[in-house]
Amino acid sequence: MIDRLSVDLSARSYEILIGRGLIAEAGKHIAPVLKQRRVIVVTDANVARHHLEALERSLAGAGIEYESIVLPPGEETKSFAGLEDLMNRILDAGIERSTTLVALGGGVIGDLTGFAAAIALRGIDFVQIPTTLLAQVDSSVGGKTGIDTPQGKNLIGAFHQPRLVLADTATLDTLPRRELLAGYAEVAKYGLINDPAFFAWLESHAADLIDGDDALRRKAILTSCRAKAAIVAADEREQGGQRALLNLGHTFAHALEAECGYTSELLHGEAVAIGMVLAFDLSASLGLAPLEDAARVQRHLASVGLPTSPTWIDGREWSAETLIRHMGKDKKVKDGRIAFVLARGIGQAFFPAHAEHEAIAALLETAIAA
Repeated sequence: MIDRLSVDLSARSYEILIGRGLIAEAGKHIAPVLKQRRVIVVTDANVARHHLEALERSLAGAGIEYESIVLPPGEETKSFAGLEDLMNRILDAGIERSTTLVALGGGVIGDLTGFAAAIALRGIDFVQIPTTLLAQVDSSVGGKTGIDTPQGKNLIGAFHQPRLVLADTATLDTLPRRELLAGYAEVAKYGLINDPAFFAWLESHAADLIDGDDALRRKAILTSCRAKAAIVAADEREQGGQRALLNLGHTFAHALEAECGYTSELLHGEAVAIGMVLAFDLSASLGLAPLEDAARVQRHLASVGLPTSPTWIDGREWSAETLIRHMGKDKKVKDGRIAFVLARGIGQAFFPAHAEHEAIAALLETAIAA
């Protein structure tokens, strides 16, 4: 059984397919969107070990010529150096404007490959095959591509929509639990933004979902993708403010990641979990949201095993002022003011919201001291 969703963007519209075993039949789904029967597969060493052979076999079976590029795993690959390496290897392969890139992996591979596709020969097609929960529910959909820099996360990039997204739920069976939990943070985000009923459903089913119930996982992925597809269709390039809601918790999260050097010390989804708790705590401290809602968010994320405070990382010393400086480089800063996604309650996120420096510093000092 395959669930299908459409991201409605006129000439740039594309389908999201969700189902078990999609990699084994990827060739037949990819073939109709190709301009020529040739692709370059981009993946990392960890994903290649589990899924590359099945994808290559499927491509060959559909009569699609392929070459595969295997990159080092980890957020560090999503950098200028990683982009240069990938671009050189793609160009050495002799690509044409009708060649399609296929991103097989998590958010790092998807973001990097998508950006490479956006700038190679001034733009070629790419297909997303996300293999992590985070990528399946968030980063593979919507066309945001890019790399990290020392100044901040995703500050260099482009909007470049994929031609197709294939979310194979079977890939989650090989995902380390820590990576699965990191992806779950982005699932919970959709409930916190504008779907309180979905958040309540997650409170009842999260444990079984994380432990491997495929039906629950499919429902969570489908619900998340449907929510993101609707937001992207309404505000593709984040001009109207609606798409900015998808950044709930991310202003804090990106600052935490920057301070950790974008390493595995803190995964993106872990940072988002902490960031969402901080966003609700700030909302409550400003009198926008009920204290109980903030406590409920913290309680649920902690119950599944996600971090909810910067102090989760043993031995690291944090500085509120340093984190605020990182936040000052966020893409949503306007006229020197940090713009947050805050909430009036669970399922009632809004943007933009602002807070005085003193309120942000006090919140972070409390979190660091906890």
